[in-house]
Amino acid sequence: MGRKPTAEFDAKAFLTKTRTGRSISTYRKKQVVFSQGDPANAVFYIDRGQIKLTVVSERGKSAVVAILGRGDFFGEGCLAGQPVRMATASVMTDASVVRVDKQVMMRLLHEKSTFSERFMAHLLARNVRFEEDLVDQLFNSSEKRLARVLLLLARFGKEGKTEPIIAKISQEVLAEMVGTTRPRISGFMNKFRKLGFIDYNGGLHIHSSLLNVLLHG
Repeated sequence: MGRKPTAEFDAKAFLTKTRTGRSISTYRKKQVVFSQGDPANAVFYIDRGQIKLTVVSERGKSAVVAILGRGDFFGEGCLAGQPVRMATASVMTDASVVRVDKQVMMRLLHEKSTFSERFMAHLLARNVRFEEDLVDQLFNSSEKRLARVLLLLARFGKEGKTEPIIAKISQEVLAEMVGTTRPRISGFMNKFRKLGFIDYNGGLHIHSSLLNVLLHG
């Protein structure tokens, strides 16, 4: 007989069953969860909102390396021995975040197979995303890179649907993510709007038709 279907794993409920080494905090827009160079001693889980990870070079140049949303983990580098944070995690919308101490997280991964599977799936998906980002930067045009970033922000691919981008993403942030200038981002966004790929009705909305830019652009 096949395995019986199980309900979706509720990571927040699992992580907050006990308070030892775990806490849940709310953040307002633009607040910092942790800064680059801070001690890496905990893993975080996003229950609500969006988090931006930004890296600043020694010369002061900044780059947005990821924008994460509900159901994502971040700060997991501490589990691999990172002593300090490699990026700054800041809040893009009002957010609710679960913090789990490093030692507690390691114990959960060893003792709870369901949670371990959920976390490993996250790591694998993140690794695939980083590989795709590298290929994107090496081989695709700025226009295609912007289209991919927008589709990722809209969570395209989950049941073939897209979601509106709730956070107001500035063109400066998009330029940092794509690796181009703000005027070029502005030009591409105007083009996408005129073609019906995006609209600004009550916030920025991304339509699945934007995928045409990646497939045929």
